[in-house]
Amino acid sequence: MVYTILIIVLLIILLAVSGITRFGFRQITQMKLQTSDGLFGFMEQMGVYSREKFHALVKREARVTSRDGLLLHGYVLEPHPDSKRWMIIVHGYTASLEVAAQFIGMFEDKGFNILLIDQRRHGRSEGSYTTYGYQEKYDIETWVKWVTDHYGEDITIGLHGQSLGGGTVLEYLSIAHPNVKFVIADCPYSDLTELIRHQMTVLNKVPAFPFMPLIDQQLERKAGFRLAQVSPIKAVRSSSLPVLFIHGSEDTYVPTHMSEDMYAVKPGPKDLLIVRGAVHANAYGVDPKGYTEKVQHFIDEVLRAAPAPEAYPTERETSALTHSR
Repeated sequence: MVYTILIIVLLIILLAVSGITRFGFRQITQMKLQTSDGLFGFMEQMGVYSREKFHALVKREARVTSRDGLLLHGYVLEPHPDSKRWMIIVHGYTASLEVAAQFIGMFEDKGFNILLIDQRRHGRSEGSYTTYGYQEKYDIETWVKWVTDHYGEDITIGLHGQSLGGGTVLEYLSIAHPNVKFVIADCPYSDLTELIRHQMTVLNKVPAFPFMPLIDQQLERKAGFRLAQVSPIKAVRSSSLPVLFIHGSEDTYVPTHMSEDMYAVKPGPKDLLIVRGAVHANAYGVDPKGYTEKVQHFIDEVLRAAPAPEAYPTERETSALTHSR
């Protein structure tokens, strides 16, 4: 009788461990995606953008094939057809390129054309798993090549990424194309192992052991990477490209200190904006004016220090910005 009870208890424990491990793996790599309606609803509630503005954009579709054979989708916007400035804007986990549209105005006002992209497994792009920059950095590489192939080797490219997008563009620093002149990382993670440990133990009250090692094994077996292979702070530490880190002071999903830690170890040109009162991925919604001014000042400083090969078009007065974008 005692042995029977022990066997039952052990089976229950094994089933619980297995279930939590599978759930954790799905949450990390295959969390349910947000709908366009939900994303527009969030932006409209924050007062930063609307579906009407997005649908009114003059845009055309672009598609590329990733190095591992996935069809990736994006939209090209050319408000300045003669400009040599291009901005690639990268959305966060479970979102799509629609949410990246809230940032168009601040770059358009500085003479940039825009490429909005759907990350792999998101929006209209193919893919089964999110890998937090392990594969996505090569997707950025593919898009950068697409832009230079279509618009010339003399263009200047900037990258803006939010959350997963922030981690992705920082991971890309390790393989950055010479035409990429700066990166803006909004609420990025510094290290995937530390992020998952924080989210499991602090947010979900699940012990790191034995679940993190088990999840890590599933990541390698199914998604082709391990937690330790994603650590944006390593790329940041060895990169001389200018980086602007942005984070909300009340971000508990990706702790604020992760941007502060990366800023501290980043050599060369860098800046940091902590938006007081902002939680995860809503720094722009809390302070659109301060966010825009910091981004545009950063761009001015970077391009003043490293001018592009050709003159840029005259910029519109930034005072004309409408921060209801």
